[in-house]
Amino acid sequence: MPEGIVTRTGLAQARERLAAADSLLVDIELPDDPAAGGHPVVAALGLAAETPPWFGRVGEPVRADFLSDRAGFVVPVVEGDRVVHVHALVTERHLVTLHRGPAEPLANLIARLGQENPFDTVAALFLLLQEALDTFRRAAVADLLVVEDLEDEMFERRQSEQIYRLARLRRRAALLHRFLLPYLQATDELFTRRMLHRGFPEERQRLAREFQHSGRLVLADIQSLQEATRRAFASYSSLVSGEQNGVINRLAIVSTIFLPLTFLTGYFGMNFSYLTDEMESRAVFWLLAVALQVGVLFAALYVLHRTRIWRMLHGDDGLGNR
Repeated sequence: MPEGIVTRTGLAQARERLAAADSLLVDIELPDDPAAGGHPVVAALGLAAETPPWFGRVGEPVRADFLSDRAGFVVPVVEGDRVVHVHALVTERHLVTLHRGPAEPLANLIARLGQENPFDTVAALFLLLQEALDTFRRAAVADLLVVEDLEDEMFERRQSEQIYRLARLRRRAALLHRFLLPYLQATDELFTRRMLHRGFPEERQRLAREFQHSGRLVLADIQSLQEATRRAFASYSSLVSGEQNGVINRLAIVSTIFLPLTFLTGYFGMNFSYLTDEMESRAVFWLLAVALQVGVLFAALYVLHRTRIWRMLHGDDGLGNR
């Protein structure tokens, strides 16, 4: 493995290499089918005695276990819109990974073997763990950019589809956080416990510290995504509230103008003897029924325009005039 030689073999050839090689990476890719168990393949490779009982089990949650002279991991990996798990077992002689369907971190790890030239299987394991973290980082950054684009679109033109997309992005951020946080807690507990041991090599301590630092940065990226989605929801709600306030303000302006007119119309529509007896000419009718209402209308508009009421109803309180 340190030389970065990559070959694809069957079970028999892989078992021979495991028995003979001092440092080897074995990647087992099973069909993306929950019914396909991993234990028969592991037994065919002669690794049944070394692997923990949960290795290859479908639905196994994230974990990081130290098993005497070896360590086992269930590593979460972002694949498109879902999170899959890669099982990894590392010893001083070999690194065995098992997954269902293609796994991006494994493909990137194999491509980097010749470039990074890891000095042992544990160093190769940390490369795999870093590649898995990178899938979370890329997903969080890509979704964060989408949220920012949605915010820009909302201020230009608000649409109901945007709130649905924001809800999906918020759910996506929660999914990333739900899978990554327990995984980082499990690995931190394992590395902290092992790093306190005197026999833990200095180089491996450095790799563990770098992984822990990278994990905190990725978790911060996911938390930034969660905060961005919350901020976008608040912005959307503010825009909706602003539009509703505008409608209410316009209705208030109309009501303010037509309230006195409604009063006059109702008043002159009553059958009082004074109104029916005294309004005998057309001139008196136009003077009282029309001219009075026109005068009241202009008076209402003048009062609204010359006072702060007009600006308040328009949503502009004239902060600069205070």
